[in-house]
Amino acid sequence: MPVMLSTRETQLLRRLSTPLKIQKYLDDLPYNKERGGETCRSPRRVIRDRTGHCFEAALLAAAALRVNGHPPLILDLESVRDDDHVIAVCRINGLWGSMAKSNYAGLGFREPVYRTLRELVMSYFEHYYNLEGEKTLRAFSRPVNLSRFDRLNWMTAEEDLWAIPEYLTTIAHTRILRTNRRMYMGKRLYRAGLVGTVK
Repeated sequence: MPVMLSTRETQLLRRLSTPLKIQKYLDDLPYNKERGGETCRSPRRVIRDRTGHCFEAALLAAAALRVNGHPPLILDLESVRDDDHVIAVCRINGLWGSMAKSNYAGLGFREPVYRTLRELVMSYFEHYYNLEGEKTLRAFSRPVNLSRFDRLNWMTAEEDLWAIPEYLTTIAHTRILRTNRRMYMGKRLYRAGLVGTVK
C-alpha cells in the first residue's frame, strides 16, 4: 500500500498550481550542497528539510504537477565533462515548459512556450557550462513518468531514492550535437550564470 502525502503536504502542493508557482517555491528553497555525501530526497523530505538540489527539486516539482492533475514527468539533460541536470517538464496547451533548480542561474525555469522537447532542451544550451566555461550539454532523455516508481513511494519515502537517477542513466538519450568540438562561454555570460551560486 503506497504511503500517502499528509493533508498539509497535499495542501502545500495544491497551492503550487501553475508551473510559475512551482518555480517560485523552488527558487525560495535553499540549494542543497550536502557536506559529507550526497542525498536523493523525496518531495516529503525536501518540504520538511527545506533544501533541495536539482534532482530533488525536479521530484518536488513533479509531485506538485501530479497533485494538480498533470503527469509527474522528469527529463535528464546529459552533459560531457560536467554533471547531468534533471528538470521537471509539463505540457500546457500543447507547448512544453520546465521547472528546475540549479546552482547556475540560467538552468532554471522555462515558460511553456516550446513546440517540441528538443526546442525546450536547446534553450538550455548556452547556459549549460562547467567551471572551465565549456558548454557541456549534449543529449536529453525522453520524459520519464514517475508513476513507474510509485512502488518506491517516491513522493514520501524516508530513504534516498537512488533507483530513479540510476534508471535515468540506463535509458536512451537523443544527441543534440554530432561534433566533438569544444565550445566556450563569453566571460560576461559566464559571470552572469554564477550569480547567486552556493559555494
